[in-house]
Amino acid sequence: MAEYANLVFEIRDHVGHIAFNRPHAANGIDLDLARDFSNAIRRCQENPSVRALLLSGNGKLFCAGGDLKAFAAQPAADLPGYLREVTHFLHSAISSFAHMSSPVIAAVHGSAAGAGFSLACACDFVFAAESAKFTLAYSRAGLTPDGSATYFLPRIVGFRRALELAILNPVLSAEEARSLAIVTRVVPDSQLLDQARAFAEQLAAGPTLAFGGVKRLLLDSVANKLETQMALETDWISQMARTRDGREGINAFVGKRAPQFKGE
Repeated sequence: MAEYANLVFEIRDHVGHIAFNRPHAANGIDLDLARDFSNAIRRCQENPSVRALLLSGNGKLFCAGGDLKAFAAQPAADLPGYLREVTHFLHSAISSFAHMSSPVIAAVHGSAAGAGFSLACACDFVFAAESAKFTLAYSRAGLTPDGSATYFLPRIVGFRRALELAILNPVLSAEEARSLAIVTRVVPDSQLLDQARAFAEQLAAGPTLAFGGVKRLLLDSVANKLETQMALETDWISQMARTRDGREGINAFVGKRAPQFKGE
């Protein structure tokens, strides 16, 4: 287990567990937490034993977004540079989400606001407690979104709805967020972490290299023409056929047995 001042990080059963641990500040993201988070994500990305990643928050909620008290404590002349540093580390972590083969799962309780909402959008799967709430809230503080919200949210809900969420800042219930595909599953509050962990372990036992290929193909499809995208599909499926898991999946299907994937 790696020791961090602002989050709890451990690896077990091939799942990297990262829990924001600033409950006194609603798990608000300041420079120190952003730096710790980026480092922990990089460690997961570089560790081949990590085959899924689970994000959660300690205390009463998942993440209230940027730590506005920390922002307000900066001298006016220093605040823009401070926010550039915060977003540098936060965005580095989120960029890793897209490039790592390991699926990323968020377990959201309490509320996901501001950058907490952005993080949920950037994850591959989101489990939400029944009582969880979601809101962007940036413009309420006179700010614009960060944490990749303006990239992922329009792709999830469409431009018009994303504009509404970013400007009017409605508070979405877990079910409302699920109806918009922001949330994957809504579960009873008492079962959130257990179900999210079980799901992460299930994915960690799967063909994670193929999962990573799916993520990259879907992201690349946004900007590609049909023929370009199909060429990428050819490259990826050919590449997967060279992997141990690709061969194992084919042989298991032909042999009518359960595959044993290793992420190799």
